[in-house]
Amino acid sequence: MAHRILKAADHRRMPWKNGRGQTVQVAIHPPPAGLADFGWRVSMADVAEDGGFSIFPQIDRSLAVLTGKGIELQVQGRDPQALTPDGPPLSFPADQPCSARLLAGPITDLNVMTRCGGFTHRLSRLTQAVQRPADWRLLLATGPVVLDLAGRTVALEPLDALLCDGPEAAQPIAPAPQVWLAEISRA
Repeated sequence: MAHRILKAADHRRMPWKNGRGQTVQVAIHPPPAGLADFGWRVSMADVAEDGGFSIFPQIDRSLAVLTGKGIELQVQGRDPQALTPDGPPLSFPADQPCSARLLAGPITDLNVMTRCGGFTHRLSRLTQAVQRPADWRLLLATGPVVLDLAGRTVALEPLDALLCDGPEAAQPIAPAPQVWLAEISRA
């Protein structure tokens, strides 16, 4: 299995697509892709005010809260959903209008986005050993953590990520609740 540690200090900072804030790009595929042509993308964003989310046509999105009290998302056609750091992520089509209301001050969120028809994803906490097949796994630490990755020890600092790719990406990964796991597969 090929794996790379993506250090928090090296994540790419860029403006939101709608220009209302800043995103921190953790990983993108293919690597030279931009916001209009990525196959998949993992990013974080600081949300400091209520407002609308950027629209991404033909993109499936999952969002989780990393820090702060939480956020309420209103995706068109759905009931409002409150997200907190201890709760599960929310998956929704990124081409549907979505507005956010902060529950009690700013938050930092984690976003996983995949292009419909080309890729699929699942976002979850690493609370049990993972053995499902995936073409890529990205593990994002919310605190210092040492991971057992199929017999290899990998240390991550807060907001560092571990990107695993290749056919061996399905190797078991031991539980680590302070880690978010994005599993990405070709459709």
